[in-house]
Amino acid sequence: MDYFLVSFFLIQYVRSSLQTATALPHWDRLLIYARYVTIALIATYYATDTPEFFSWIWHAYLTLIVVILYTKEEFAPIKSVVQSVIPFVVVSILSDIIELVAPKIHDSYDDWISIAKLFTFLLCFVIWFYAQKQRKILLKEREDRLREEMASKAQKESLEYLVAERTHELTLQKEELQKAIEELKATQNQLVQSEKMASLGELTAGIAHEIQNPLNFVNNFSEVSVELCQELEEEVDKTEIPDADKDYIKGIIADLSQNQQKITHHGKRADSIVKGMLQHSRASSGEKEAVEINALADEYMRLAYHGLRAKDKEFNAALVTDFDPTIGKVLVMPQDLGRVFLNLFTNAFYAVAEKKRKLAETGNLNDYRPEVKISTKKFANKLYVRVSDNGTGMPDSVKAKIFQPFFTTKPTGQGTGLGLSMSYDIITNAHGGTLDVDTVPGERTEFKITIPII
Repeated sequence: MDYFLVSFFLIQYVRSSLQTATALPHWDRLLIYARYVTIALIATYYATDTPEFFSWIWHAYLTLIVVILYTKEEFAPIKSVVQSVIPFVVVSILSDIIELVAPKIHDSYDDWISIAKLFTFLLCFVIWFYAQKQRKILLKEREDRLREEMASKAQKESLEYLVAERTHELTLQKEELQKAIEELKATQNQLVQSEKMASLGELTAGIAHEIQNPLNFVNNFSEVSVELCQELEEEVDKTEIPDADKDYIKGIIADLSQNQQKITHHGKRADSIVKGMLQHSRASSGEKEAVEINALADEYMRLAYHGLRAKDKEFNAALVTDFDPTIGKVLVMPQDLGRVFLNLFTNAFYAVAEKKRKLAETGNLNDYRPEVKISTKKFANKLYVRVSDNGTGMPDSVKAKIFQPFFTTKPTGQGTGLGLSMSYDIITNAHGGTLDVDTVPGERTEFKITIPII
């Protein structure tokens, strides 16, 4: 009976401690078979008359179980429990050996041998009980540790969430601060530009007043001198001097009249430059208004066209518009932006007229049709305006200088070189946008305006 109890509970302890049903399914099946063998052996022992050597079958069976459990790596965690069975097996085998070899000695020490077997038998269950208790303590500690880990993990996740949320808030604040800094910089640039233009306007106004008076005298007296030359020529005709002397005097008068006309021409040229400087340096109001961009662009396109038509009745060009109807009203400085449109359209009309003139001179006019086009588009909080023409275009050397003050490609008397420079300042400084040019010499030119919409 003692062998049955030791082997049966040993098998059950192994299965429950190591959870062999899930962790070691192969060994679990073998342990179940061993349990059935144990039950079969005890049933055979009580149901039939077993021979004397039947105890040796128990010895061999239990020894086999102990050896397997002690030597296999899978059962290393319970090796100490298996060791507790070894004294019982050893005492039991020695008892049977002594009884077989020296029966008298066995009979003499039978009580001591029984006490030893009982002690080793109880030792097995005491150790098993203690091991089971330790296992429960370990399980409890493991569960406590798992709970602590779960709580720590939950706290960690909570802290990570708080950190992520705080990081997101800081990122948003950083973006807002960055946006505020950019707006302040833009405002600062606008203020600097306004102050610069105001200072320049005051300076140029003073200079213009000083220049304007002597310039008016030059222009007025040169015109009067031309009239006096005409009167002098008429008086010479009335005098009675030889014709050769008259012709000589008239030649001098004609040269003098021509010189006066040149003085008048260049005086007016200087007057237009002074007026252009005043217009370029005139301080803007700096206040933005909600304006229909499409209507503003169309108005200045017609104005520039009819202005050129007034000077040259033969000029004609196709006006093409491609307006985005979804733009609506945009906050801009309408007066300044209108000056930009007027400058760009005037240059475009001049370019197509110049190309037509050159083609007519060379006899290659063919079916050339002057065309000026404007397109508008609103996308991603930005306003895009394109002014293009199929005129003369410009080489890279001219393109690099096109926005410099007083640089012009027009002949003397037809341009001051201030229009595009002023337009560039208005777009970049006053509106915080960009003004670029794309051109192909002899074929086309396109000015690109990009303005952020607030």
